[in-house]
This record gives sequence, C-alpha cells and structure tokens, in this order.
Amino acid sequence: MVSGVHVDLKPDEIEKVKKMLGRTPNMVEVGMIDIMWSEHCSYKSSRPILKMLPTEAPHVLIGPGEDAGVIDIGDGLVVTFKIESHNHPSAIVPYDGAATGIGGIVRDILCMGARPIALLDPLRFGSLTSGHSRWLFEYVVKGIGDYGNCIGVPTVGGEVEFDESFEANCLVNVACVGVGKKEEIKRSIANQVGDKLILMGGSTGRDGLGGVTFASRVLTDKSEEDRPAVQIGDPFTKKLIIEATLEALKTGYVHGLKDLGGGGFTCVCSELAGGGGTGVDVDLDKIFLREPGMIPYEIMVSESQERMMFVVDPNGVEIITDIFKKFEIPHAVVGTVTDTGNIHMQKDGKEAGVLPASILDDAPVIHRIKRKPEHIDRLKKIEAPSMPRDLTESIYQLLGSPNIADMGWVYHQYDHEVGVRTVIKPGHADAAVLRIFNTNKAIAVATDCNARHTYLDPYHGGAGATAEACRN
Repeated sequence: MVSGVHVDLKPDEIEKVKKMLGRTPNMVEVGMIDIMWSEHCSYKSSRPILKMLPTEAPHVLIGPGEDAGVIDIGDGLVVTFKIESHNHPSAIVPYDGAATGIGGIVRDILCMGARPIALLDPLRFGSLTSGHSRWLFEYVVKGIGDYGNCIGVPTVGGEVEFDESFEANCLVNVACVGVGKKEEIKRSIANQVGDKLILMGGSTGRDGLGGVTFASRVLTDKSEEDRPAVQIGDPFTKKLIIEATLEALKTGYVHGLKDLGGGGFTCVCSELAGGGGTGVDVDLDKIFLREPGMIPYEIMVSESQERMMFVVDPNGVEIITDIFKKFEIPHAVVGTVTDTGNIHMQKDGKEAGVLPASILDDAPVIHRIKRKPEHIDRLKKIEAPSMPRDLTESIYQLLGSPNIADMGWVYHQYDHEVGVRTVIKPGHADAAVLRIFNTNKAIAVATDCNARHTYLDPYHGGAGATAEACRN
C-alpha cells in the first residue's frame, strides 16, 4: 500500500517512482502510476516481443502506438482496424465484460476519425460439458450481439473454439474495422498549447475502478471479488456518440481525440500530453459525476464507459458543444493544454496532484525468462494412433465435435446486415466481404487460429493462423 492505495506496483517500481519524483506520490498520483505502469496499459513485459512483429509497409499509414492501425486503400480512403481482448471481465461478468469489450474497440476506431463498419469476435471457451463454460458462452455471445446490434455495427465474422485449457480463463477477443478519409485521420495527441479539453458522453461513476490492474493480474478463485472492476456499457449512448463525433470531426476544430477506456482520465491525460509533448490542466469539478462524493482518486481512475475527450481549438468550442447539444449528449470543458509537460489536477480550488506526463509513459520494461514448457517434449513423445480399417466411428466422433459444428446459433444473434455493406455474410464463406460506399472497392475480413496447434508449437501455430486468415 502506498499513500492509502492498494497498488500492484512492485517494491522496486515504487522506489523508482519516489526517486523520479523526489518525493512520495499522493493518493491520486500513485493511483495514476499504478494504472499506467500496469501490463494492460504499458505492455511492460510484452513490449520487447511485440517489437519483433513487422509493422511497416508503404500502405501502412499508422502502426502500433495509436488507438488503431490505419491502412491506405487508395483514392484517398483508409481502413482502420483494431483487435484486443476482454478476457478477465468476461470471465467474471460475461455479458457486461463482452459488451464493454465491443464498446471499447468501437471507440478506438472512432478515435482515428473513422466510422466503425464491422465487428468480429474470435472466442475460446472450455468444454461444453462444463456448465460454467456453457454459461460463459451463452452470455458472452449475448453481450456482443446486444451491444453491436444496438449501435448499428454488424458483427460479420469471428470464430468459436472449445477446449478444456480455456476452462479457467476464456478468451474473448473483439475486433472492429472502420473506414474513413485519409485527410481526416485523427491522432490521440494534444500538441497545440491553449486548446481546450472537452469531455463528452456518459457520466463518471465508481464502476470499473481498478479495471486495468485487474486485467493485468492472473485470474484466481478470488477474482470474483473484482466484480466491481467490470464496467457497464450503454450502447444507446454509444450510438449517439458515434454520430456526434463524426459530425464534430468535419468542422476542422478537433485537433485530437481520445476515448476514456482502460485507465479512464489517467490514460487520456497521459497519452494526450505525452504524445503531444505538452501538459494539461484538468479541473475535476467540471467533470459530471454519476455518484456524489467521489474523491479525486476515484475520478481519475474510474473506467465508466461511453466517454470521449476532444482536444478543440478555442475558437471552435461553441461550435463543437452545439453539436453535442443537438444530440443531447452531456459534455463540459474540463481542461486546457499547457506547455508545462505536467498533468495538473485541481478539485475544490485546491491542487489534487501533479505528475510529469513523461513519468506515466516510463514504465520499466520487464524481460521475462523464456523457457520451453516441459509438457511440450512429453506430448511430442506420444505416438499417433494407428489408422483403423473402418473409419465410420472416427468420422462420427469428428462430426460430434462442437469445434466443427454449424455456428449459426452464434451469428444468427448478430445483425450482420445493418449498414447494408455486407456482401458476403457469416456462414456463406470463410471470410466476410464488405463494400466501400461510392467506390468499386471491397474488403475481406476474417480471424483465424488453431489453438491446439499454437499450444503445441507456438511458432508454426502463429504462422499457420496468419496464413489461414490470408487464405480465407
């Protein structure tokens, strides 16, 4: 515990923070550092591995480091895409965990200045003979379907695989694809001093407190106690946010845009200021709250859903807020971009905390020891069974596997035609095809992976997943 806050920071990390600041951080500050130095936000142990991936090509306009990747498809058009997991929340509260996974991934596409046009959901669960896995399966699918259907974005692809290895920790991956104009791409930065920060969307409450640190831990039999860390989505508000955001972007007054997802205000302030080489002053009294009596620490780490932060030219504040009024979306000017390099927060006229943005972006990199699991060699020693003369029973066993069964029960819960872009629908081919309006262009999208292959041989399993997606 540091300054009254339970943190997941290691002792050496706490000492590093004190040395960098020259003092012990207060409650608000240590909560912010705990969030931004979590695995979920900083990728401190996976960063060295992720850097091994090829990320550059002539058609790649924006790669890792932003909210979503951006690909140039010619004629001034771009496709944006993002995939991420919402495993831990879905394992505790499957409906809300999966729904808010969709909500977050849609915001990431929106942040780049693109319209979300399609969703995909690669899912992994334990054996269907397990009541727990059936419960997770049913409500994860329902959460994805309800949220996507309400916001008017079709779910056009994905996978479902069942294996006992996912019994304790399901995999709920969600992806979103967007389309936009090359000249309208936005970045999650605040690089013009004097710009105003406008918060728009849902109110801030105590739901989702500690969400990113929870997502960075290993699930245990006590993880049920982290239920309050799971956020609650509101797809009807999200639909309004999508349309209002796209209209606001057309004014030219929005210089930067960032969603409030994992890490809430902390992550937004850190990434906007850090990315722009600036600072921000935030007045916590301006933030509209869902619950009375929230203290600065709670406000800064809350992960309440359906919130966006706009970095706006001072001359365009009235125009942007008029758009939000038209859509009847709550909003407020909550801060200003400064040249200090610091994130400065005040509440009730008093300083609530001050942190250099650079500290929040300076999580220590962890180089974990790599070693081949012993079970891999044991499994390789097992000889393949001999081929029976009569394959009838083997065929029956194969056809009885849920992994090759018709997944219509899943995708029939999704509206895969809303938006009238879907040319090839789920179940009709190995990939969905979406048309790009007012062009002769179309894009094919698919996700693929063989979990058992990857478990036994990570290198060739990963290569095989990539190759299969390309073939499809």
